[in-house]
Amino acid sequence: MSLSKSSVYVLKTTDRAVGIKKLLERFPLSDLKDLNVAIKANYNSADPYPASTHIDTLSAIVEVLEDNNVGGVTLAERSGMGENAEVLHDRGVDALAAAQGFNCVVLDDLSDKCEWDRQGKIEGYHWKNGYLFPKVFSEADAIVTTCCLKTHRFGGHITMSLKDSVGMVAAIDPESGYNYMQELHSSPYQRQMIAEINTAYAPVFVVMDAIKGYSHGGPERGTIIGPGLMLASADRVALDACGIAILRMYGTTPEVARGGIFGQEQIARAVELGIGATGPDQLEVIPLNDGAGEVCRQIERQMQGSMIAEH
Repeated sequence: MSLSKSSVYVLKTTDRAVGIKKLLERFPLSDLKDLNVAIKANYNSADPYPASTHIDTLSAIVEVLEDNNVGGVTLAERSGMGENAEVLHDRGVDALAAAQGFNCVVLDDLSDKCEWDRQGKIEGYHWKNGYLFPKVFSEADAIVTTCCLKTHRFGGHITMSLKDSVGMVAAIDPESGYNYMQELHSSPYQRQMIAEINTAYAPVFVVMDAIKGYSHGGPERGTIIGPGLMLASADRVALDACGIAILRMYGTTPEVARGGIFGQEQIARAVELGIGATGPDQLEVIPLNDGAGEVCRQIERQMQGSMIAEH
């Protein structure tokens, strides 16, 4: 990848509408004019934020996209814990879609194999037969995503922007009945497989809602922390690295706390695959208001400390 540094923008705020507008000013959204944009949020379960994307976060992202005259917006989601359509209903997504005029696609309802592309069947990948990636994303003109700040107690260790992509992949092959999620969650290479999904697409931006988060537990319940932050980047590796740094600032699980940040298996595999920044020296953490300045310095200290741990 390019030696230019990846930018992660950080804002100290609890106002999602104002915060997201300010964050997204840093991205070339005018390039999205008349394009069809697909959104991946975090609706793995019907549990409230920080388990799931806050409805105000989704609303603010859609509003900014519409203000930039995109051609259309489609949110697509697969829920791993709960019935997909019910989760979206319970979290108010279908009501928001009706109010703001965007489309909502329940990925579990895509039963025709023609609605999926096979990806990841590549030598050196850990998926036995690749995975199915939905055409609603692969055929979109642009993709944007939003994630939460969480640990993951079922083997992922962290669930942020890279892990959010698991909710794009089909749970069951509609033709053969093969269970991709059973393969993922039973594999000793789960964290590497998570990273491999991310080669299927590149987002225009990712918003991480870290106003609250889980420092332990996750993905649907855990120990709540309140960083009061929102972050955004086009680089999932850089963004998740900053998320790990924030978790370490609050005290987190042994799996997330030990070693170098770029030694975390999701991060390390993503680096191998060229998905994002290759190390702490290849990202810059940029505060967008006074309150974020000290937080960014703490993130940078965590990054530097983790480099020492790696050596």
